[in-house]
Amino acid sequence: MSTTQQARNGATLDTLDVDRTDAGYRDWLKEAVRKVQADANRSADTHLLRFPLPEAWGIDLYLKDESTHPTGSLKHRLARSLFLYGLCNGWIRPGRPVIEASSGSTAVSEAYFAKLIGVPFIAVMPRTTSAEKIRLIEFHGGQCHFVDDPRTMYEESARLAADTGGHYMDQFTYAERATDWRGNNNIAESIFRQLELERFPEPAWIVATAGTGGTSATIARYVHYLQHDTRICVADPENSCFFEGWTTGDPDVTCDCGSRIEGIGRPRMEPSFVPGAVDRMMKVPDAASVAAVRALDRAIGRRAGGSTGTGLWSALKIVAEMVADGRRGSVVTLLCDPGDRYLDKYYSDAWLAEQGLDIAPYSAAIESLLATGVWPD
Repeated sequence: MSTTQQARNGATLDTLDVDRTDAGYRDWLKEAVRKVQADANRSADTHLLRFPLPEAWGIDLYLKDESTHPTGSLKHRLARSLFLYGLCNGWIRPGRPVIEASSGSTAVSEAYFAKLIGVPFIAVMPRTTSAEKIRLIEFHGGQCHFVDDPRTMYEESARLAADTGGHYMDQFTYAERATDWRGNNNIAESIFRQLELERFPEPAWIVATAGTGGTSATIARYVHYLQHDTRICVADPENSCFFEGWTTGDPDVTCDCGSRIEGIGRPRMEPSFVPGAVDRMMKVPDAASVAAVRALDRAIGRRAGGSTGTGLWSALKIVAEMVADGRRGSVVTLLCDPGDRYLDKYYSDAWLAEQGLDIAPYSAAIESLLATGVWPD
């Protein structure tokens, strides 16, 4: 007779009770969570920069400058959320490594937080990742584990976690759920708070780019939750599946090669991408992304990574549509990370030639728009 049957028959009043409390671990956990939360408390909010447009258009274009985070990118917010999520779920344990599949910026930020709480960190990443990102991961105490095929990062990360007894963070699954999308100073709440005194405080559009899909999900959910009229556009680079998966409704779509625009674009539809929350998607040529970041440098003296260019190109197309329709309002996109991580790529003419990218037509299109208000056909 089972213990449960005995209890039902009155044969025993014993209670099955397993207590796995480890006082040392709970003390470590409280201290680790405190350190991660303290990092947010020490950090001021990121800036909202204006991209200069002719006043007569009645349109304001902003870039949320996430490059000013301690680890230099939008992924600092994500990494903080993922560490809190993993710690509070009991997944991250003292002395055991955290492993992540990443094209670079998330790994830089996660290496920072791993060092902060004193656990090892291993980044599983494509061999083509920029040298500066590799340097930053190692600067923060992380190790880099390279793969030749970006599509194998997931399996290799899971294997390393199993072999080492560590935790595979899996940003591509947990990004959309680790962040509190209702508020709590997430990126969406920050954008709307910073726009409160602007002439168009509720943006017509917010443009995001997708690596995990977590940022677009957070912004879209926040907009819907607070019943704003803002629309959400996701810009997708070449060699990425988000656009095709969104337009066809096929969650199983894949592609054979990795994105040249580091940090965004994926060879599969990631679990954290929430298609139903998004209003619009644009497929952006890689040459257009590079042309846009160089135009940003000329316009405001700020160099940014290629993912910023992908979003900026789409934002400028939306601005052109608003001008053509005679609509006034504001548009917001993201400055995701600094350009000094990519001097050997997006700011290198030799790299462009090697990749067969001609940015001249796209640069001309941007210049024509800013001069005339008309997007070239």
